[in-house]
Amino acid sequence: MKPSVDQDLCIGCGVCPSVAPSMFDMNDDGKAYAIVDEVPAGEEDLAQEAAESCPVAAITVE
Repeated sequence: MKPSVDQDLCIGCGVCPSVAPSMFDMNDDGKAYAIVDEVPAGEEDLAQEAAESCPVAAITVE
């Protein structure tokens, strides 16, 4: 599974790094980005929770 953040949709609310700090962080533009290429083993539910918590649906986990 690969997490990604659509930079055009992201509003920089900071929810995803607070939910899944091992997968997401905030860049210098104040927007979230994925810091891993693959969701770590055993953290699939956490990745999905981060995606579902995004208020603008900018996160995908495929």
